[in-house]
Amino acid sequence: MLEVAKVKCDGKLPACTACEKAGREKECSAANDQFARGKERSYVAALELRIEKLEKRLAYARSRKASVAQHESEVPPTQPESDRKDSLALIKAAIYRKAARKREMSDVNSLMSDFGYLSINATTRDFEPAMSNMTFARLVLAAASNDPLPNVVDLTLPPKQDAISLVQYYMTNIYSLYPAFPETTLYTILEQMYSFQERAIKDVDYWLVYMVLAVGSAAQSRAKNDNYYRNGLRFVAQALQHADRALMPGYTTQIQSLILLTQYSMLDPAHFDSWHLIGFTSRAVIDLGFHQDPPPEQLSDKAVLDMRRKTFYCVYSLDRSISMVHARAFSFTDASTNVGWPRPSSFSRRASITGKILSGSEPAFLLFQLRRAQSHWYQALFQSEPTPLHDASSFIWQMCQDMREWAETLPATLPIGMREHFDLELRYSFVYCIAPSARAPHMTDYGRLLIFEHAIAYLDRIFEVSHREMKTAFYTYHDALRVFFMASQFVAVLRDAEDLLLAGVTPPMPFVEVGKPQPPPLPPRPGGPGLDNVERSLGCLERTTRTLGKYGERWETCVALKQSFEMISRELVDRLRVRKQIKQRAAPPQHVPAPMGREMKWVGVDVEALMRGGLGRVEGS
Repeated sequence: MLEVAKVKCDGKLPACTACEKAGREKECSAANDQFARGKERSYVAALELRIEKLEKRLAYARSRKASVAQHESEVPPTQPESDRKDSLALIKAAIYRKAARKREMSDVNSLMSDFGYLSINATTRDFEPAMSNMTFARLVLAAASNDPLPNVVDLTLPPKQDAISLVQYYMTNIYSLYPAFPETTLYTILEQMYSFQERAIKDVDYWLVYMVLAVGSAAQSRAKNDNYYRNGLRFVAQALQHADRALMPGYTTQIQSLILLTQYSMLDPAHFDSWHLIGFTSRAVIDLGFHQDPPPEQLSDKAVLDMRRKTFYCVYSLDRSISMVHARAFSFTDASTNVGWPRPSSFSRRASITGKILSGSEPAFLLFQLRRAQSHWYQALFQSEPTPLHDASSFIWQMCQDMREWAETLPATLPIGMREHFDLELRYSFVYCIAPSARAPHMTDYGRLLIFEHAIAYLDRIFEVSHREMKTAFYTYHDALRVFFMASQFVAVLRDAEDLLLAGVTPPMPFVEVGKPQPPPLPPRPGGPGLDNVERSLGCLERTTRTLGKYGERWETCVALKQSFEMISRELVDRLRVRKQIKQRAAPPQHVPAPMGREMKWVGVDVEALMRGGLGRVEGS
């Protein structure tokens, strides 16, 4: 082309069009020999080159001024040096700001493209509202929001007595399990808000109060769009107005604020994703170093250390619970943590906002201990290499023994509602641990009977809990997922050993070598050993359907859970009804053929599809 145009090639790149129009061909960075085609400077690098040239011009201007001072005969500069300095400083600052904004937006776009690899240092101040329009709070909400919140018109405070009632409910049923912040802080802020001392209230304080009200209200909701649910939405909308500051990275309050939002998400899956939120919360815990105890010389205040440890174990407990119910990996392993227990005295009795003495938050300490036990066997069975354990039975029996010993130490003073909550958690843990997995694929008849008994006890008890007017612990949407899981395991063992389990025959305990842990004993049966297992099984399946139906009144995704469970249990229910009719007619026992047994954890159901609103059937199942 150069030969056709009869242009002599000098090997240099031409200046860009913009520089040619401005008459700055010689200054164009694109025309520099050290940046050949394909290796041009980036936009930021070009700006840096421009800054270097401006600095050289500034140095030249200063030298000119010195020269003028020495040689008065020369023409004085037409502009004072201070003005030139100010002008160049402004140009330099503007260029840096523009380059920083471009880099930040590029980083945010990269983060938004794949949250699976998101890694944000929670100690950075780059996401402060004053720095950029893209705050950490907006990043979190973009990732963890499902349906948008409805427009809320009424943003006024509720009557003080209503607020106190919600706070009391939260402190009794939820804070006693998750004491993530000092309760005196909440009471002080609440009093300031109702005495209109707004100058002393920060954004993070507003967030704390409104989120406590939101969780306390939503936790009492029994049907979608009832007053408790609508009020919860209103309080969340009020809290989100302060999200930019409340979720600002680098502060303990960020972790506490994320804990509250995670708790609310467990009650309102239509609007927030608890899995993403606990991931962000865990990331903040690790980046702020809460997963490791500080050296004693750095934190000598024992009360502050206790609060720091409680905050960590609240996140730890939520992460373990949410991960297990979704059958996913933990956000961080136990091996990466080194945090001691808070002092038992820090869970002592406390004064409430009304002046009455409430029971302490010792249920939280018990929950922390149970979550630690669950975390140990869950990581070993489900987060390790999918190869069978050398002695899987001994490992499982040891884990069951550890959890039984934990249950035997529950204090007699534990409130009835909390004891019931822990009993459900224990039975859920037994079934989860004993159920077949890649590392423990073999199931004995005794193990099936253990699952059969614990599943029936769990499903019958949760049926009662779901139909009560008042909840006495922290029950969430995840309990509906647990019901589906336990019912799936119940159907699985009946498919595998229907005749044995329905006959009421107790198989012998598996042989155990001397010195190794024994299998757990069978739990006591309600109604005594004479109760017919056909009646028990049929009643359990029918109550499970009603339980999921009750949850469906509160959460729409539970309707899909109910429909899916009816599909997978239909054949079993039909067979059980045939057995029942045969017994009622006093006819000779007849063998009702059962299908071939198969390992089943979710009985061919895709839980993620269920949460998205489908029936969740897996192709080919």
